[in-house]
Amino acid sequence: MAQNIYDNDEFFAAYSGLRRSIEGLDGAPEWPYLQAMLPDMSGLRVVDLGCGFGWFCRRAAEAGAGSVLGVDLSQKMLERAEADTDDSKIIYRQADLELIDLPAASFDVAYSSLALHYLADLPRFTATVAQSLVDGGTFVFSIEHPIYTAPLNPGFVTDDAGHVSWPLDHYMVEGSRTTEWLAPGVVKHHRTITTYIHSLQTTGFVLEHFHEWVPTPEQIDEFPDWATDLDRPQFLLIGARLMNPVGCDFGTASAHIAPVDPLPNRQ
Repeated sequence: MAQNIYDNDEFFAAYSGLRRSIEGLDGAPEWPYLQAMLPDMSGLRVVDLGCGFGWFCRRAAEAGAGSVLGVDLSQKMLERAEADTDDSKIIYRQADLELIDLPAASFDVAYSSLALHYLADLPRFTATVAQSLVDGGTFVFSIEHPIYTAPLNPGFVTDDAGHVSWPLDHYMVEGSRTTEWLAPGVVKHHRTITTYIHSLQTTGFVLEHFHEWVPTPEQIDEFPDWATDLDRPQFLLIGARLMNPVGCDFGTASAHIAPVDPLPNRQ
């Protein structure tokens, strides 16, 4: 079972104060790139895995989705999502993404924002998503970048000359990491980029989009702290399409990767 840190009062209070929690998708700097990976939502059946406050669920419905299912482990998150939602096309469900079962071929789009690094069993989750999508269905997700999750004691350090760097260790050693993020004792699961891609390929997905988010110069001018992402990427964004039944040859599954560049002057 996944750790339900979001129902911890201290963590929830801190998370609720983040810009992305207050402004929603417009407060999430990676959102424009994720949005560019998504298809036209008109009439589509959408599932949001790790829906949080329901920001994406509401945006999908506003964009014309026929139905939206939002799933989250946190009761506190779902209570807020329900309170902020007034749309009969959206349904929320409490479930553990580690154990969730979804009906077969029932969705056209699966979306997940910053949730997969909380899961210990990625292959099971990816297989569950694959079987829940129709052939040609889209899976778009974001994760904390593996460079961000790898270190045993993550953090920037400054040497005697004043040079700031992000020490990277244990990158190839996958497994759980207990960190302090908004509250002590937060458990995340590090895995390499190869593992994420392999998990998609072996469940029938073709990799279409792959983007390591980086702030633009204009964003750094507005939010100077974001300059640290030039040294240590924080987010990895991936878009894939279900194209092959499980068990086929996936040797060329990642042959086509489309660039994602919806913003001008991207560095």
